Amino acid sequence: MTDAIEMRGVALRLGQNTFLFDCALPEGAVIGVTGASGAGKSTFLNLLAGFDTADTGQILFDGKDVGHQHPAERPVSLVFQDNNLFAHLDVFTNIGLGIHPALKLGDADRRAITSALEKVGLSGFEKRMPATLSGGERQRVAFARALVRRRPILLLDEPFAALDPSLRRDMAGLLLAMHRDSGNTVVIVSHDADEIRRIADYAIFIDQGRVVVAAPITRFSTGENNSALRQFLRIDES
Repeated sequence: MTDAIEMRGVALRLGQNTFLFDCALPEGAVIGVTGASGAGKSTFLNLLAGFDTADTGQILFDGKDVGHQHPAERPVSLVFQDNNLFAHLDVFTNIGLGIHPALKLGDADRRAITSALEKVGLSGFEKRMPATLSGGERQRVAFARALVRRRPILLLDEPFAALDPSLRRDMAGLLLAMHRDSGNTVVIVSHDADEIRRIADYAIFIDQGRVVVAAPITRFSTGENNSALRQFLRIDES
């Protein structure tokens, strides 16, 4: 398996906080990113997305340095906790923006939107407005928008945090089904260690602005002899 994402000596200073990331993440895997609050999880994702620019180091996607590319130029789709839907636009239009920001959509694009809605269980929702949707339905629209973009890397920042436990499990199942269909590389940030263990193939643990553990989920779940990770996973040290 090749590396979809590499961070080589990626350093960033934000105020009084310094982050330094080194890791290689496998292609085609669901990769969990976890750690305590304030450890640097969102900063890690922002660097991959291009919302933050590293002071030094390289960020490589499939061996290509993308560290200075604009977010729109990077081969990624994004799903956030708040779904990032435009309240004044219907579901179809919100998804269409993922294909073309000026909504220059051909027949194939329109079919792709309809197909994406079918895959996320929202057939017939094209004309619905975001305010009329439940939290889970809005998250499904965000997933549909990611589907139509057809990017090889999907980045998700705490996408299920605002959902109740049952809905979280449903959305995690939908994410895994999408992943099986597309074969893309998924990087999901979550503060929920149990969720990471349920859905990820590979996981990294960030502590005080550093990637201190990066391993397949079976090894990661043992704590990898790292006391901070073992404490986070609530593994008995006795």
